[in-house]
Amino acid sequence: MEKIVIGIDISAKTLDICIKKLNDYSFEIIENDSKAIKIFFKKIQKTYCEIVVSMENTGRYNWNLYQVLEDFNVKIFVLNPLHLKKSLGLVRGKNDKIDARRICDFTDKNEKDLILWKPCSETIKKIKVLFSERNSKIKLKSSLLKQRVLYSQLEKMKLDSKLMRMNKKEVKILEEHIAFLEAEIEKQIEGDEDLSCKKKNIQSIPGVGKVVSWMMIAKTEGFTKIDNPRKMACYAGVVPFGYQSGTSLRYKPKVSYYADKSLKSILHMAAMRAVRLENDLKEYYERKIKEGKNKMAILNAVRNKIIHRIFALAKNGKSYEKNYINNLILS
Repeated sequence: MEKIVIGIDISAKTLDICIKKLNDYSFEIIENDSKAIKIFFKKIQKTYCEIVVSMENTGRYNWNLYQVLEDFNVKIFVLNPLHLKKSLGLVRGKNDKIDARRICDFTDKNEKDLILWKPCSETIKKIKVLFSERNSKIKLKSSLLKQRVLYSQLEKMKLDSKLMRMNKKEVKILEEHIAFLEAEIEKQIEGDEDLSCKKKNIQSIPGVGKVVSWMMIAKTEGFTKIDNPRKMACYAGVVPFGYQSGTSLRYKPKVSYYADKSLKSILHMAAMRAVRLENDLKEYYERKIKEGKNKMAILNAVRNKIIHRIFALAKNGKSYEKNYINNLILS
């Protein structure tokens, strides 16, 4: 009975699997459904005593693996695709088989530094699924709205009015679906006393609305997976990093490109709202503007402050108070 490392490249329909035992590799392709995944891991578990499984986070396409692997005694790592890509440096060639091997090798080399994946609560699972579906519908709606600009070019063909009617019907259906999903997210959060309290406190921060609170709860798994505001700020790409070599400073500190862009965008909108309302964040913004600081750099600092306030209130169970000082909120 030996140890193996399994790297899985995930797609909508199939899983490309690389199995590494010492320095030997073997490959399999199975369907991305619960039944096929169960059969594969039952077979593997009979042969090996220590099984390490690693995969990239691909959103909804991971769900079957998550569901099945909870019932198996295996170590599971879920990798950030951007971090994996960055760590590999310059690579040539790409296909699913190569990707599975790269995931396998990366995990084998860095296992001690990686964080084990743990299943979250049923409520958090449901919130994640619902929020993912909502985001998918939002993107579809945005795409449909952009199409309307093109319809004016079809006036001579007498297709513009017909296509516009179809477009409006599709958008209306999507809006109904989005409203349903948002109501379900609220229902799940309100059904959990702890999450409901956290959501209420988070939304008391100026500029922070329901979408930011939902996203923070989902991304942090109820502030259990990520429990440190600086880690979340790094994850959201709002912490500037210096780039230095020897005694020379090559570049000004800047935020990382390897961040969750959807979370960063939502936080940016929250910061924009916050600096328009009467609160200490607006005072901070206006003070820095008078000092001649760059507007985007100030807004980035506001995003960072919002994250720290969210974590402080989630931890302490308190609502936001202007000028409230907590050792987790950095000025």
